Amino acid sequence: MKRGSFIKQLVLGSTIAMLSTGVLADAAKGQEYYLEYLKPLFGYNGQDFAGQHLKVEWKRYFKKDAKKFIKTYTKKHPEASEFLQSDKFLAIAPDLKDFAIKYAADSGELAACD
Repeated sequence: MKRGSFIKQLVLGSTIAMLSTGVLADAAKGQEYYLEYLKPLFGYNGQDFAGQHLKVEWKRYFKKDAKKFIKTYTKKHPEASEFLQSDKFLAIAPDLKDFAIKYAADSGELAACD
């Protein structure tokens, strides 16, 4: 292997490692946020929540400031309406999205949270 090729592979590997670590960190934050803020409002555990939809569906729910998520889950859980329309929810929505996608119905992963 040529030296230049080796260095490119090393840099690429490092970049991939950093990106995947960042994704996991966001999903972990999202799991914490779900347990702290949404579980008391929705009542189901994290796996039951995330497993409600496929990855592609979760991506749609969280597009454009999570408008579809807010609309759908406000109908399902009217008691959560105030929180779902708050600035706090919008701030944590990207991490919740990562959590939901990571443990979606078609992800093959199970969330270890109650």
